Amino acid sequence: MTRERKGLLVLEDGSAFAGYSMGTPGEYVGEVVFNTSMAGYQEIITDPSYWGQMVTFTCPHIGNVGVNTEDVESVRPHVRAVLARQICDQPSNWRSQQPLSEYLKAFGIPALSGLDTRRLTLTLREKGVMRGALSTENLDPQRLAEMARNAPDMSSQVVIHHVSQTDKQLWETPVSLRWAAESIVTQTADERVPGTGAEPPHVVVLDCGIKYNILRLLTSFGARVTVVPPSSTLAEIMSLRPDGVLLGNGPGDPEQVPTQTVNTIAGLMGQVPLFGLCLGHQLIALAAGAKTYKLRFGHHGGNQPVQDLETGAIEITAQNHNFAVDADSLRGLPLKVTHVNLSDNTVEGMRHTQLPIASVQYHPEASPGPHDSLHILRRFVRSLEKCICEKDHA
Repeated sequence: MTRERKGLLVLEDGSAFAGYSMGTPGEYVGEVVFNTSMAGYQEIITDPSYWGQMVTFTCPHIGNVGVNTEDVESVRPHVRAVLARQICDQPSNWRSQQPLSEYLKAFGIPALSGLDTRRLTLTLREKGVMRGALSTENLDPQRLAEMARNAPDMSSQVVIHHVSQTDKQLWETPVSLRWAAESIVTQTADERVPGTGAEPPHVVVLDCGIKYNILRLLTSFGARVTVVPPSSTLAEIMSLRPDGVLLGNGPGDPEQVPTQTVNTIAGLMGQVPLFGLCLGHQLIALAAGAKTYKLRFGHHGGNQPVQDLETGAIEITAQNHNFAVDADSLRGLPLKVTHVNLSDNTVEGMRHTQLPIASVQYHPEASPGPHDSLHILRRFVRSLEKCICEKDHA
């Protein structure tokens, strides 16, 4: 492989990491995080929750199965940059349609291969998430360190408007995306919702950067899905006559989400069943009067152990977030902690003690995996079907 262009990543503390460019050349700044997943790089780079972040892959070799049109989580990559030990430029897989490097260049995403990702990851673990500057043009480390220090802080920005839609849309899984959801549901056939003869439950999804596979699986489990922008008012959402509302994932600091969105969620409480995922979990906490805080280096990867406190079961989960719900702030509120992270004891799930409201911090949609928590989405849809049946027989 010809290494035509050198590149350099410098963190705000001055730590420098040399590599070579396999994406779009230029200069970029962003928040540097690391992801510990061993597979699913395409799902990761197209996850809207990574908007503004340079993702370091701890898996030493990515790109080996190429890129296809089915394994995407949104219309385009949202990472600010891809950072890897080795990016394969000659993929070998029957589903591959193009190399990862070509895909990144098509969307203007930079990538550095040949980095010492072990040292980079250890630096972030020891010092916490930092801003970084990447260049393939001027490799002066002092200049890049200053660029990194002057880069915008993700904790001070409203970012969900970069990844959410601006109008409501009835979701229909495109043919090119059906394979992923159908293969997952086929592998877990016991998760299918049994037919009730009633109309399918209508789930309204508040889009703060929703992943496609959440929408795919909601429909595969029997729901009719309408996606609405985060600026939607309480009246606009209720006019759609939802049987339930799902608050999905998204990027950034939950406390920077516009007050209108949080107030809408508060207004939905008691009106309709709510379920929150990732950012949605945090927004439910804020709407109920709790607080959130920033983690040292976040949870990013498919190997996070979570325990269900009500059953004792332990599941390995996929996660992608830099913020968490403050457990102490839940005292006195009608929210009960249902799940905890066994690595750091952070709050991973809650449920309302009086209303049909629940949430989890992790991603149960199995994209990029694992499949341990698929039952959570199935259970949400099934609970809505049960409510419809009870109304029909009342």
